[in-house]
Amino acid sequence: MSTNVTLQSAPALASALQPFCDGLCAQSRCAEWGIPHAEFEHILLTVGAKYLAEATHADDAAAFFKSLRVEELALARGCAAGHERAWEVFLTRYREKLFEMALGIAREAATARELADSLYADLYGVNSRGERVSKLASYTGRGSLEGWLRTVLAQEFVNRYRKHRRTTSLDEEVEQGKQFAALPQETAASNAGLADSEIDPRLDQSITSVLDSLISEDRYVLASYFLDGRTLAEVARTLGVHESTISRRVDKLARGLRKQILSELGRRGMTRRQAEECLDTDVRDLKVDLRARLTQESRAGTFSPREAQADAGQTPK
Repeated sequence: MSTNVTLQSAPALASALQPFCDGLCAQSRCAEWGIPHAEFEHILLTVGAKYLAEATHADDAAAFFKSLRVEELALARGCAAGHERAWEVFLTRYREKLFEMALGIAREAATARELADSLYADLYGVNSRGERVSKLASYTGRGSLEGWLRTVLAQEFVNRYRKHRRTTSLDEEVEQGKQFAALPQETAASNAGLADSEIDPRLDQSITSVLDSLISEDRYVLASYFLDGRTLAEVARTLGVHESTISRRVDKLARGLRKQILSELGRRGMTRRQAEECLDTDVRDLKVDLRARLTQESRAGTFSPREAQADAGQTPK
């Protein structure tokens, strides 16, 4: 393969970026956040090298760079470097949003405040030796910074549960199945007018393939629990089975779906690392209609109590 068509080296990446690099740097306001032009160009090249496959064409690489949220990327990297002005802007934009997102996850004000403050400390990133190791340095600009913060908060919440509970909580599995969680109506409405983020189309293709392979009963359970926000008890009462049966089923589905999507991404040419990072995409940036995929057959289908009893290890009656 010739390097003038594909990007198999750093020079090829730089060549694809060069024509519009100055414009991206200006758009990013990187100088305002304490990041020199050359350093931000290096950041863009590093992100490109991380996500672009060997056979990516130069035009596609250019589209990838242009799709990055460069202003949020530069702001995050400025904060990670400890730039005072960057932190002032970050706090103005996100300090209260962090608490609101934490409250939506923890559902209790004191816990939410503790969760948000803990994340803020990790974002600030100064350890006991005075070294700066901010989590913001891992943000790549492929999705919104707000969505990335929400994902990091959710993972921190799950980690806390795992430390303090001996048995697995269903709340933990919600995180494992976070790609299927329902969006608050007001959040979805506020983003309705925004252009779709450019994400790897293989993610949408893999999710679609996996969801289409589910039987109607599994779609019904996922749609009821993750999209409609119904509790395990409510789903169980509707289906005439025990709550523990639905708990086990959601547990099994949440873990199984992640494995199947990772496998699909691998079959579509991604490395394991690329696939796992791809699953961190903000659900709002997906183009696949999750509700349509999960409910297209479940409305007509019914969940069999006999099947549920068998799944739970009981003798069907």
